[in-house]
Amino acid sequence: MKSVLRLANLSLLLLFPIAWFAPLMRAGLLPIFGLSEISIVSGLQSLWGTDVALALLVTFLAIFAPYLKVIGIALIQFGLLRRKALPTLEFLGKLAMGDVFLIALYIVIAKGAGHVTVYTGWGLYLFTGCILASLTISHLTRKRS
Repeated sequence: MKSVLRLANLSLLLLFPIAWFAPLMRAGLLPIFGLSEISIVSGLQSLWGTDVALALLVTFLAIFAPYLKVIGIALIQFGLLRRKALPTLEFLGKLAMGDVFLIALYIVIAKGAGHVTVYTGWGLYLFTGCILASLTISHLTRKRS
């Protein structure tokens, strides 16, 4: 079980970067016009040009928080970090889950605007799955102590 948890956690080091570039949604003004794919990275690029404070927050929530958590859990699993860090790492995971909520909220708001067509992309499911897997791995790591 210990090696399965380690492997699952380390696989997130590869899956998160894929999720950052994967299409979260496809959006367009009307179905007549083409739909453009929006990923976490492309969304961040747009935010940096318009709202730096929000861009910093979303960058931390979407990229740094989940990745730091995975690295921290790996360090605990390999005995390089004390288990006392688990509550902090779990908090980072909850912050990352907040980012998934924000993305879902943006989709609901955009669909409610009426003139916007929005379809969820496979990247949203991948990113959400990575966050949920990370939460599960940290919970199981805590139980093993």
